[in-house]
Amino acid sequence: MVELKNERLSILVSEKGAELQSIKDAGGKEYLWQADPKYWGRHSPILFPIVCSVNDETYRVDGKAYHLPRHGFARDAEFKLIAQGERKVTFALESSEETKKVYPYDFTLSVSYVLDNNKIGVIWHVLNTDKQEIHFQIGGHPAFNVPGMKDGEPQHGCIRLDNQEPMDALHSYLDGSHEMDEVPFVEADNGLLEFSNNTWRNDSIKVHKSQLHRAELLGRNGEPEVTVEFRTPVIAFWSPYGKEAPFVCIEPWYGIGDPRGFCGEFKDKPLMNHLQPGASFMSKYEIRIG
Repeated sequence: MVELKNERLSILVSEKGAELQSIKDAGGKEYLWQADPKYWGRHSPILFPIVCSVNDETYRVDGKAYHLPRHGFARDAEFKLIAQGERKVTFALESSEETKKVYPYDFTLSVSYVLDNNKIGVIWHVLNTDKQEIHFQIGGHPAFNVPGMKDGEPQHGCIRLDNQEPMDALHSYLDGSHEMDEVPFVEADNGLLEFSNNTWRNDSIKVHKSQLHRAELLGRNGEPEVTVEFRTPVIAFWSPYGKEAPFVCIEPWYGIGDPRGFCGEFKDKPLMNHLQPGASFMSKYEIRIG
């Protein structure tokens, strides 16, 4: 476990999955979900090389079938610590014979965390080390404690969005698939998304087409406790249905699960990213506390 700390915040990151494990303020208040397996046993996994699911955990490259579990393998992989300073730490995962059994490309995935005042920058860098074009998706899955909610209480919280207009969303299913036909995103009232256990009855809320760039998890006083800023084409909101879980995920994604019935080539999936040999992809999202 690696710690970064300043006068405002301290964070912990694990080499397993390069996963953020803790965000505490100077007073010791924890903002990141602490992975109680009764609800969901993760904190903030990295989703790679797929986001959500491929149908029947199977996808095809040049007609050959490969198998990946939901959200891919990076979240369970052992990353290497390659750089650490007072305010930044970087981990890397390289392709191997094991990864190529389920994902037939050479790559290096680097994940960096930068601590700056009350902000945490999360930086993804994918490098194509193969001799052919590679295809991938990537996303974040940070889970935050619902402000003021105690274990065992009915879930209730509010997220303020930076778009007050009605937005299109993807219709989701509990198996991780979705329909590309848009459905009205009617749950937000003038930019305020109030959520409860019933909000997650159809899995997550997925807003696509880059309609959002900021989401603020509000405290009971109506002020933001956690703000997530992003430039991803998709942002998802999720909490496990039926559990009254005391956390909510705010998830920036470069990708989406398979549409229902999709059985085409991996490269032709919706919202797929492509890299030529030697090329790289880099993106960042930011978590702000207070």
